[in-house]
Amino acid sequence: MKKNIITISGELASGKGTVSKLLSQELGYEIYRNGAYVRKLAKDKGLDITSFGEYLANHPEVDEQVEKSAKEYADTHDNLIIDARLGWYVVPMSFKVYLKVDLEVSAKRALADETRKDTENFRTLEEQKNDIEKRYKQENDRFFKLYGIHKEDLSNYDLVIDTTKMTPEEVKQEILTKYKKWLEE
Repeated sequence: MKKNIITISGELASGKGTVSKLLSQELGYEIYRNGAYVRKLAKDKGLDITSFGEYLANHPEVDEQVEKSAKEYADTHDNLIIDARLGWYVVPMSFKVYLKVDLEVSAKRALADETRKDTENFRTLEEQKNDIEKRYKQENDRFFKLYGIHKEDLSNYDLVIDTTKMTPEEVKQEILTKYKKWLEE
């Protein structure tokens, strides 16, 4: 069974939030952001986002609640965009999108993103790159341990896009085109 839900997963600073916003404007869909929820939890605990990832590894019940929240929301809503690393996993009836990006570009985007400053505070591109690599591994290890899955296994997705050299508008358009075809199938 398909629902009018697009789940957007992907690498750090691949454009998930920006593209979710553009899709929401185009489709009139609501956005559910797991990342914003996680950042709020981190901030409430006085932790940066990487340290909070370590906290989640030792508190699987919190991680499971974060993922469960997206599933529960999707169970009672339609016309929805879910911006969540494991959105594809917890909402299997969705159109599942994975956004890839080159590490250098990812780090530049993250370093320039003012909305990240309260949970990430790096001074150099190299520090940002190192943190992205650490978080990527940390998440992969945690998700495999908790759920037995690999989020970077691209066979999990209906559409994979490398955003490295694309504008957010181009990414949005590609998603819309494939999503409409998926709904018709």
